[in-house]
Amino acid sequence: MTVPRQIHHTEPAGDQRVGMTDGDAGDLVHLRRAGVSLLLACVDDGLPVVLHWGADLGALTGPELTDLATALRRPVRRGAPDGRPVGIVPEHTYAWFGLPGLSGHRAGQDWSPRFIRTGLRSVEDSAEGADGVLVTARDETAALDLTIEIGLDQGGLVGLRAEVRNLAAEPYQLDGLTVGLPVPPRADELLDLTGRWCRERVPQRHPLTVGTWLRESRRGKPGLDATLLLVAGTAGFGFRAGEVWGLHVGWSGNHRIHAERTPEGETLLGGGELLLPGELVLQPGDGYRTPWLYGSYGVGLDDMSGRFHQHLRRAVSPRRRTRPVVVNTWEAVYFDHRLERLTALADAAARIGAERFVLDDGWFRGRRDDRAGLGDWYVDPDIWPDGLHPLVSHVRGLGLEFGLWVEPEMINPDSELARAHPDWILATGGRMPRAQRWQQVLDLANPGAYDHLLDRLDTLVREYDVAYLKWDHNRDLLDAGRPPTGRPGVHAQTRALYRLLDTLRERHPGLQIESCASGGGRVDLGILARTDRIWGSDCLDPLERQSIQRWTQLLLPPELIGSHVGKPRSHHTGRTHSLAFRAGTALFGSFGVEWDISTISAEEERELAEWVAVYRRHRDLIHGGSVVRVDHPDPALWVHGVIAPDRSEAIMALVGVGTGPTTTPGPVRLPGLDPDRRYRISALAPESTPASLAATPAWLTGAGTRLSGRALDRAGLQAPPLRPGELVLLHLHGERTG
Repeated sequence: MTVPRQIHHTEPAGDQRVGMTDGDAGDLVHLRRAGVSLLLACVDDGLPVVLHWGADLGALTGPELTDLATALRRPVRRGAPDGRPVGIVPEHTYAWFGLPGLSGHRAGQDWSPRFIRTGLRSVEDSAEGADGVLVTARDETAALDLTIEIGLDQGGLVGLRAEVRNLAAEPYQLDGLTVGLPVPPRADELLDLTGRWCRERVPQRHPLTVGTWLRESRRGKPGLDATLLLVAGTAGFGFRAGEVWGLHVGWSGNHRIHAERTPEGETLLGGGELLLPGELVLQPGDGYRTPWLYGSYGVGLDDMSGRFHQHLRRAVSPRRRTRPVVVNTWEAVYFDHRLERLTALADAAARIGAERFVLDDGWFRGRRDDRAGLGDWYVDPDIWPDGLHPLVSHVRGLGLEFGLWVEPEMINPDSELARAHPDWILATGGRMPRAQRWQQVLDLANPGAYDHLLDRLDTLVREYDVAYLKWDHNRDLLDAGRPPTGRPGVHAQTRALYRLLDTLRERHPGLQIESCASGGGRVDLGILARTDRIWGSDCLDPLERQSIQRWTQLLLPPELIGSHVGKPRSHHTGRTHSLAFRAGTALFGSFGVEWDISTISAEEERELAEWVAVYRRHRDLIHGGSVVRVDHPDPALWVHGVIAPDRSEAIMALVGVGTGPTTTPGPVRLPGLDPDRRYRISALAPESTPASLAATPAWLTGAGTRLSGRALDRAGLQAPPLRPGELVLLHLHGERTG
């Protein structure tokens, strides 16, 4: 089941389904679920507007809904245009002077449509057990049809998208179609994310003032600097406090997302695909459908994130299985592919309890470094005269699954494929795009290129019974025009990628795929409808990873974020960290190892095997529990963890990420537990309490301390003094009080 289907039609809370009423205030639709209400009104013959998106309003009767709509009606100031509240697709014609929802024209005409509603109905999907709302509208003069889908899923996550169709005999130049959701004036602060290679997901906050805050990606993917989420909230909101409204564009190509506040006091969060100039022209009868836009309301960022986490866990459930411990060869051997070295690494992987062995870059024809070979997806006979069969047989003989690295969308100019088909390379302006990593981009929308890739990938997966593909994407789409005309091709490229992934999975239902793009450069719900995890970052430095994973989890639950134990001295930062800190950081993700463990000491192997055992023992909790992040006043101490759905147990991490203003950071409150349950507190594993602690807290000594969830939330535990790069992992096991 794809992510879009999961949200397509939705069901409100309790025993109330979609509440619809027809009264003096117009048609009203009230969707409720999981503590969230979405109240829609059709106040005239135009598109519906959102009167309320936020906390649950309760099971309101028809008259109560009408009175509430009346109470929320905005007065028109003297001298102001006779407008209306901004719609889900903002329209200039109704005195909305911000960014329009639909941008386009027909030879300079039909550029300011006014859509008249032609239909409003609830729709039921019996297979999904959910309801939603479908709105249809038309502008007869502009000869355009518009369809809007709106819903609220089981966890209270809003999903909406729109489709425009050209009814005229002449083409319609579509420049953009975005949808949006209003937020109340009390949301006066914004949070989004930025970043770069090996430092993805860096938060930035600023006031939400009059004007437009716009973030765009023109990289052909969300990018390492992607917003991931755009969050508006009440001043000072944190992980556990303040109202927040978050928005995500579920699209893997160019996109835009914005927050906009007008002088009239309206505030809108919106987003969608970013179309390049001339990229889409709707011929007579053609239509364009936006990506899904997802909105989550919560009290605190954890509440908001939890709705995304629940949604993703339901969306991947038909193909989900236990997340195996991975040993990846990249930082272990790089391009040094020798059978004896790799089999020794596989032997070590089996000894520590790994479950999957992934052969990374360097196995295919001409690939001695990263300057050649991309596109030639044939096993290199110079290195592998018998193919990969000897290695695969050895790996499978050890009881491990076999995985393979690929980068199908890219091509090295120094490759047989590039020399045979230069017309398959995206380019415009009669020139080759500027070099990046000695790569160019294959035009997946070209039928020949598409068929070639599908055939090669299908053949490799079949021949070697590949269980897992690490699917990389290391180059931005620069000057991405489609030969021979050079017209923009990012939209077609993204659609072709989706089709390629979908077809490959249809042919190989058991195949799992990781979305990697120089690390975390392609993280969105569009790609996660077709893949099983993302690679959090190319940086394995656990201190950097603490931040990267903390903020990536705004959108994704831990099991969808690949996190590996690297070598003691980080390849990218040069910092050295203990095995306990490296493994304790990787524990809160899809756990793996990327280190030449065939050469480590017996003591290191024993300790690593114990960490693998800890992960395997607790992964159902880590991958099924609610993520908790604590707002602690000391910026040098981060506290996070997971709590079981029934709150019977939890794992919490106290992490030193810097040097604080005091020698002892003070008590740490642990929220989210059952207040009436008593918890026995102990170290998760012997290695998770640093021997270097200046002072061990009393509650970590002896047989373990027992405290109620209420006491842990309101009073907390005295935190130990931690240096940067140290952590303490706690296991809280619940005991029902009498």
